[in-house]
Amino acid sequence: MQHWDRIEAFVEVVRGGSFARAARHLGVSSSHVSRLVARLETQLGTQLLYRTTRRLTLTDAGTVYFEHCCQLFDGFQEALNAISDFQQQPTGVLRLTCATTFGERFIAPLVNDFLARHPQLSVQLDFTNRRVDIVDEGFDVAIRTGALPDSSLIARKLCPRREYVVGSPGYFSRHARPHTLGELSGHNCLQGSSEQWTFDVDGQHRHSKVQGNWKGNSGAALLDAARKGIGLAQLPDYYVGEDLARGQLVSVLDQYACTHTAVWVVYPRHRHLSPKVRQCVDFLVEKMGR
Repeated sequence: MQHWDRIEAFVEVVRGGSFARAARHLGVSSSHVSRLVARLETQLGTQLLYRTTRRLTLTDAGTVYFEHCCQLFDGFQEALNAISDFQQQPTGVLRLTCATTFGERFIAPLVNDFLARHPQLSVQLDFTNRRVDIVDEGFDVAIRTGALPDSSLIARKLCPRREYVVGSPGYFSRHARPHTLGELSGHNCLQGSSEQWTFDVDGQHRHSKVQGNWKGNSGAALLDAARKGIGLAQLPDYYVGEDLARGQLVSVLDQYACTHTAVWVVYPRHRHLSPKVRQCVDFLVEKMGR
């Protein structure tokens, strides 16, 4: 709409009863408000206000125009209030992707709790062990584990993560426990989605290529193979913690354990982050941090 500032000045003058009050409300000078109203009258080709040194009154044309402008401004304010409310409430469809086992065990229950709080929201969960390009594939949020590569995504830490090299007691009854990384070449090292295992050596990450007769992209299947004594496996704490506590698995090479990794929630960089993403991320960070 052209010359909206002129209309706004006119409405504020009438509502405030003076140019000075309108100027204070609008944060401008009284002379500027007076010029805006005068230009509006010139634009409309009619006088809207009678001006005296003591008071302002509406002309007949001004009364009609003011009534219509009030409806316009009230509707505009309602629109502002509506968008403000909308911006505070998570709505629409939230699309989240995560590795399968970690997602099913930890993330899905939290997302379900978040949805219970905001039933007006819809969620789509995609659990996969492949590396998802969340921008190209249209995801709002992704859960990533390990060390993050440099990217344009925003990342927030959910919880720490530690890698363990484990074997079953049965496996170690047949094979000596390794004490150095070089000794891994004499063991059947079960491979997950990578042929390399990660260690911390003197504070630096080191990748060691391993070999064995088992390879798969399922953490649960890899864990089962380690439990059954097929070989050694490197798995994060959330896979093997209970087995270690029960003695079903034994951890080795702890002095080289990779502890500088974490679980992250990542999302695309936007100038205005939607409420569904912002509030979901905050919720996950709060709950996982516990």
